[in-house]
Amino acid sequence: MELHQVRYFLAVASTLNFTRAAEQCNVTQPALTKGVQKLEQELGGQLIYRERQLTQLTDLGKEVLPMLERTLASAEAVRRRAQQFRRKEVAPLKIGLAPSISASLVLDPIAEIAKFVPGLHVELREGTAEKLVELLLEGEINAAMVGDVQDIPARIDDWSLFEERYVAVLAPTHRLANRPSIGIEELRETILLERADCDVAPKIQRSCFPEKPPQLGHCSGHDLHLQHMAAAGFGVILAPEHMPRLPTLKTVPLEGDPIWREVRLLAVQGRRYSPALDAFIKVARLREWSAELAHRGVPPAAAPEAARAPA
Repeated sequence: MELHQVRYFLAVASTLNFTRAAEQCNVTQPALTKGVQKLEQELGGQLIYRERQLTQLTDLGKEVLPMLERTLASAEAVRRRAQQFRRKEVAPLKIGLAPSISASLVLDPIAEIAKFVPGLHVELREGTAEKLVELLLEGEINAAMVGDVQDIPARIDDWSLFEERYVAVLAPTHRLANRPSIGIEELRETILLERADCDVAPKIQRSCFPEKPPQLGHCSGHDLHLQHMAAAGFGVILAPEHMPRLPTLKTVPLEGDPIWREVRLLAVQGRRYSPALDAFIKVARLREWSAELAHRGVPPAAAPEAARAPA
């Protein structure tokens, strides 16, 4: 089956006239008739009933008509997309985000590069740091923003973007909500809401609960779900300071800022960058992230180097 045969059949089906269909397809009538006949041979049955001035679709023709219409529409959409890509009218960019990395971090960089990368089309994917590394190597995503990641392959380039502390996020009615800071002992006596696949969970365990695991309450793989549960008073979330939160929640620092993590940008080494990826990496690496976080109302936290060192 060839696309021009499908186009000829659809023209006849819409006009019910071989002469007008040939004019519509800009071919001679014998060429159009031959193309339709080849399509009928391919499908093993007559599609069009012809008798002098009467031209009608057969039952088979009526049956396959909507499917062939979708086939031609899909083929033309593919062709248009390829033409747009060649003319740089579309610039795809797939960015992976670790579960603890909010999409809010990439919105301003995306808006910035959209000014000089026409046709920018961004797709965001979420996964564990390890899964995102796999997707990078397989070419399924172009770049990734992650927190703690172990054993980065040699083929992966990584750049440190910024460091941030973890804070407690809780309902204003929680018994610890009015504290200037929350101590580790108080944290150990508090129900924590668990973030599934949290890359910082091992560091939290080592820093705050080295001898006894924390009291874990409900669990979710989505931050918004956890925030709604925290707002309902089900427990406290330990979250990165940049994470946007519901207006019904409060943020309280942890005493001594015991939990820090580094946010890193990953890309595949030696792979040719598209204009969109090249622009994203440059903007992300040159961005003054501390000013960005301050703009969000997150005060910069000063901590001794020992506190920032990986636990």
